[in-house]
Amino acid sequence: MQKNYGADSIQVLEGLEAVRKRPAMYIGDVGVKGLHHLVYEVVDNSIDEAMAGYCTDIEVIINEKNGISVRDNGRGIPVAMHKKEKRSALEVVMTVLHAGGKFDKDSYKVSGGLHGVGVSCVNALSSHLTALVERDGKMYQQEYQQGKPMYAVKEVGTSDRKGTTVTFQPDSEIFNVLEYKYDTLAARLRELSFLNKGVRLILIDERDKDEAGNVRREEFHSEGGLPEFVTYLDGTRTPLLENPVYMSEDKEKVAVEVAFQYNSSYNENVHSYVNNINTIEGGTHVSGFRKALTRTFKSYADKNKLLTKVKFDISGEDFREGLTALISVKVPEPQFEGQTKTKLGNSEVQGIVESAVRSGLVNYLEENPKEAKQIIDKVILAASARHAARKARELVQRKGALSGGGLPGKLSDCSNKDPEKCEIFLVEGDSAGGTAKQGRDRNFQAILPLRGKILNVEKAMDHKIYSNEEIKQIFQALGVYHNELKELILTKLRYHKIVIMCDADVDGSHIVTLILTFFFRQMKELIENGYVYIAAPPLYLVKRGKQMEYCWNDDQRDLAVARLKGANENAKVGIQRYKGLGEMNAEQLWETTMDPSKRTLRQVTIDSAAEADRIFSMLMGDEVPPRREFIETHAKYANIDV
Repeated sequence: MQKNYGADSIQVLEGLEAVRKRPAMYIGDVGVKGLHHLVYEVVDNSIDEAMAGYCTDIEVIINEKNGISVRDNGRGIPVAMHKKEKRSALEVVMTVLHAGGKFDKDSYKVSGGLHGVGVSCVNALSSHLTALVERDGKMYQQEYQQGKPMYAVKEVGTSDRKGTTVTFQPDSEIFNVLEYKYDTLAARLRELSFLNKGVRLILIDERDKDEAGNVRREEFHSEGGLPEFVTYLDGTRTPLLENPVYMSEDKEKVAVEVAFQYNSSYNENVHSYVNNINTIEGGTHVSGFRKALTRTFKSYADKNKLLTKVKFDISGEDFREGLTALISVKVPEPQFEGQTKTKLGNSEVQGIVESAVRSGLVNYLEENPKEAKQIIDKVILAASARHAARKARELVQRKGALSGGGLPGKLSDCSNKDPEKCEIFLVEGDSAGGTAKQGRDRNFQAILPLRGKILNVEKAMDHKIYSNEEIKQIFQALGVYHNELKELILTKLRYHKIVIMCDADVDGSHIVTLILTFFFRQMKELIENGYVYIAAPPLYLVKRGKQMEYCWNDDQRDLAVARLKGANENAKVGIQRYKGLGEMNAEQLWETTMDPSKRTLRQVTIDSAAEADRIFSMLMGDEVPPRREFIETHAKYANIDV
């Protein structure tokens, strides 16, 4: 280990080598998220062409081996010799980091892929990539292996169309997951179609064919843009206004678009985008919107004496209860805070958005007095509920309000006090809770049994949520609380793994969904920080004599049966179907579901906040038909006994 540390120890990673060495720095991770991020990087190039006015159609194809093709009808990446690099511009774009047309202000006014690492990153992380360019009546091609060109750019034919087609196969040496999720890609393309009205995006899945051999195909196209997006997100909620409020303005080279609708729910859902990038942490554009919304409504209400009978203060959050809003800005040179591009930092954008929203909203309120009064009445109701909720919240959060040490009596805590090493299992029912307590490792595993189904927070007001017994216990066990601004304070979080462990049946699935709804609506920061997991107990135990295998799906069960039968086709292989955690003894529960060296945990992540918001609203709301359709569509992916 005693090596000399001299000048020769300093390594310089050249070209795309750096990307292959540290892929997570460029695409987030090498799991599901990073895998799908590759597609977004290529699609973003095509969308940039569309924003510049040169592209109307973008096609994304998932091929049978989980490779991807992205085809557009834009101008086609230039192929002529690059003066400085002395090679084709196509090769430069595909193999050099921080190379592309996005840095030349004459080529693109605004762009999503501003760091210039997009398509070259995808190339570096693909085992094989083919770039096909059609422009000037000709067709050009270059292929790459792990980012390295296999030959110089060559002319391969003639063409009467323009555009670029990029086909790539993610590298199995890099990624630990290689299967693309149709729904994840569909959600992003749908989002892009709303954010870029008029652009046609097509998703084709060659892995999924019907009996006639037709592949799964879906087209996303919006002529209305953001107002249509709001209507889509609020599809299962009861709207307060007949149509969403919409405003747009171009000022100082910044294009602002805002659409919002009030509904009968109690949640605030504000989704923001900068150059089509979902800024999940918000930023100056969101601050400008919120400021304008609060000030303009308050000014209108005071001027029209609509708050004279209100005896308590009305705050900004009251104006946002039951609000679904979309803010999309196109900024020539956005400054993002952090590498993940999730928070906009440009200070000038706040004033531009505030001014656009204020002028648009003033006009709307003057022209629609009936709707204005409906909104103000809802705001007053929200304010009175907030006061009731604050009292309930204070009761829960006051130390020792329910038990001496401030922890719920049903919690079986672990002995380790380091949150990074500790995990808590939220277990369905006292019976399974008892088994889990016996089977756990007391050093770092805590158990909190939950009785029955917790409150559906999607349809409950805040003061009802805070007075619910099971929810109180979750808050107390985790050690987190909300401040006055309804921000979740995580400094005293007691466990960095929060594992939902329920039965593998319909009731268990329902309870998981209720708990996830609670986390998404009340503790979203836990999900965003990667603290929430779902346990995966086995569905079957297959036995023959003393030989036994646990199985998590039907395919595994069939393989296990064949394995245990061996050459003897007639051997009494026993199959036990677990319907509940209580059917396992403590030892079985430990070795299949709780032992970190053997178990499978599914981490809960948010791929698209807007789509997650819509799905929770649909699953947990009042509208039955969309929920039934969703369950029937996805039943083949779930282990549900019907």
